[in-house]
Amino acid sequence: QVRLVESGGGLVQAGGSLRLSCAASGRSFRTYAMGWFRQAPGYEREFVAAIRRNDRVTYYEDSVKGRFTISRDNAKNTVYLQMNSLKPEDTAIYYCAASEGITIVQQERNYDYWGQGTQVTVSS
Repeated sequence: QVRLVESGGGLVQAGGSLRLSCAASGRSFRTYAMGWFRQAPGYEREFVAAIRRNDRVTYYEDSVKGRFTISRDNAKNTVYLQMNSLKPEDTAIYYCAASEGITIVQQERNYDYWGQGTQVTVSS
């Protein structure tokens, strides 16, 4: 099994930027599709972004399109989420997730491994 550890969260003013990182242990990182989800207090966890294992096709939740960018560096076993033009509504705990094989990346149930989360707080 793989261990995922998120980092890079923090407090930022609206309009600012953060880059989240997710470091993965294990031997099979290149075989995983990777995703980011987030959960705000009182809300269900929701899909944010995902990147496929081979062709690196990306997917984004509508509210973050044009502002967030997901990428991966297989040599470093790391996936990133660059977040620009942050809004207060982006405030949440952000979770990294890995899937051994999925076709519908937006569905939480299709992921096999999860990190502990990192807090992102955007002030107005």
